Amino acid sequence: MSSTLGFYGGVGSVTGANFMLDTGKLAILVDCGLVQGDKFAQRINEQPFVYNPAKVDVLFVTHAHADHIGRIPKLVRDGFRGKIYSTEPTKDLATIMFDDALHIMEMEAKQEERKPLYSQNDIDLALSLWDTTGYHEEINLEDDITAIFTDAGHILGSAMVQLTRHGKKIVFTGDIGNVPQPLLDRPEVPKDYDYLLMESVYGDRVHEEVEERSAILQHYIEETIRKEGTLIIPAFSLERTQGILFEINNMVESGAIQPIKTYLDSPLAIRVTDVYQNSPEYLKPEVQEQIKNGDDIFSFEGLSFTETVKESSQIAKFGGPKIIIAGAGMSHGGRIRSHEKRFLGDKRTTLLLVGYQTVGSLGRLLQDGAKQVWIDGVSVPVKAEVATIRGFSGHADRNQLIDLVYGGAQDYQPKQVFVAMGEEKSSLFLTQRLRDYLGVNAIAPDENEEIEIDF
Repeated sequence: MSSTLGFYGGVGSVTGANFMLDTGKLAILVDCGLVQGDKFAQRINEQPFVYNPAKVDVLFVTHAHADHIGRIPKLVRDGFRGKIYSTEPTKDLATIMFDDALHIMEMEAKQEERKPLYSQNDIDLALSLWDTTGYHEEINLEDDITAIFTDAGHILGSAMVQLTRHGKKIVFTGDIGNVPQPLLDRPEVPKDYDYLLMESVYGDRVHEEVEERSAILQHYIEETIRKEGTLIIPAFSLERTQGILFEINNMVESGAIQPIKTYLDSPLAIRVTDVYQNSPEYLKPEVQEQIKNGDDIFSFEGLSFTETVKESSQIAKFGGPKIIIAGAGMSHGGRIRSHEKRFLGDKRTTLLLVGYQTVGSLGRLLQDGAKQVWIDGVSVPVKAEVATIRGFSGHADRNQLIDLVYGGAQDYQPKQVFVAMGEEKSSLFLTQRLRDYLGVNAIAPDENEEIEIDF
């Protein structure tokens, strides 16, 4: 039987994941994310979908990052009325992410005299179409298709989507988790698939600091204390922030570092942390055991949650050594920018980047060594130390991605592996490695390409 696989986003780019499997009877979408970072991102996100949303039957959501969920309310606004499936934490987190995104979009739209991408009504309708299921629970669709979610190990509730029809299987990985993660178990290796559509964010790089990340973080905290300075961490509100809080909690409670004033300056991250606290069954066993033994893993001496703008503005008045954890992770918005304006010109400051910085973002400019940057119309000299810990990345690196394919293809050679969700050079590099090292028929599709598969 023949189906068509459409690559309508997340191709040649890390962001904007949007893939469709069309069997002729059933149109199944996997993820519907925002394009981010690109200077034309807003214009791209506002464009009509290349397919008719009203004719999409089912949407599977791999996880709750904006580049995988951010256009779902727009999809609904444009006519989608099918079923949405994800794990329960993904729906909980998506609800928070939609609310936060709408607030920002409405402010920006008012300033620029345009309409926001979607409305609260669109969000409410999307959530009304949304069902949840656990890992390995079978979902029966029309056209003899069954689906299950398996643990992707990327963020809380993240999943790979496995679709099976008449003995044929296709797997959509979403984003694949880095190993080891502070809070989450390792990704499950998909087996016996005919087709695999995988991410490639770090398809050309290796995380050399995974095992050492705690020691490196501890080093920068100790340096901050010694210098009586400020450690600024632009952290992604979802997963990265919780992982860092967990690491600092363990350092403080074990006596590895002395308590230091630490501000979680992100209302979004605070709400997300609540979801983590309410979903311990999705954390890895040793973390669950730590919680059962009475440890509040996201609370330690010196930690403050600053929810209001007024509380945020007071942080600069504290003159001692401090850690500021604030969003957004690429410094493209949020409260982190006000702290960067305030502290980047101070040589006692360290800006610690703990995640991927997309091309064109302020974070990427700083990572690439800019000595002066513009932040919200203000020219800011960069005298602070800018450092990166790649080991905190939530994404699998090149070797882990290759191992994932190898682990699932040893006894059952897949017909084809599609490499997407990465910058072009990363996707092409990984594609070639899979061909050369594993003999796998791997390709990096083009944007909007439609490929016929035997499914």
